[in-house]
Amino acid sequence: MNLFEWPVRVYYEDTDSGGVVYHSNYLRFMERARTEWLRALGFEQDALLMEHDCLFAVHSMQLNFRRPARFNDALTVKSELLAAGGASLQFEQLIYRKDELLCQATVRIACLDAQRFRPKPIPSFILTEMQRGW
Repeated sequence: MNLFEWPVRVYYEDTDSGGVVYHSNYLRFMERARTEWLRALGFEQDALLMEHDCLFAVHSMQLNFRRPARFNDALTVKSELLAAGGASLQFEQLIYRKDELLCQATVRIACLDAQRFRPKPIPSFILTEMQRGW
């Protein structure tokens, strides 16, 4: 599963008074896509928390906004895992309207011990599933 795609519809609540997607909502769209990617691999974040004391959090992100998304647009968030190992993941995430690139992000995710909020190694059974797409 090297490239994962998730559809997103822009709702009125996602936009500013001009009908343009508010910049922070692109982050929400990307978060949903990463969550659905993890779910497609067979992992639910609440189960990882409860059963393995493991959670994933954004460590850093670099964004490039290219074109605005607007109310009622049908978007596709494309997520590609670029690197996985140790206690982190690196993604490239692209948001498209049809063939038009609207936003690009490089996202680094940290695997954390849920009790201490300290980095912990990504469990091997998760890494195995993630790396199958490579």
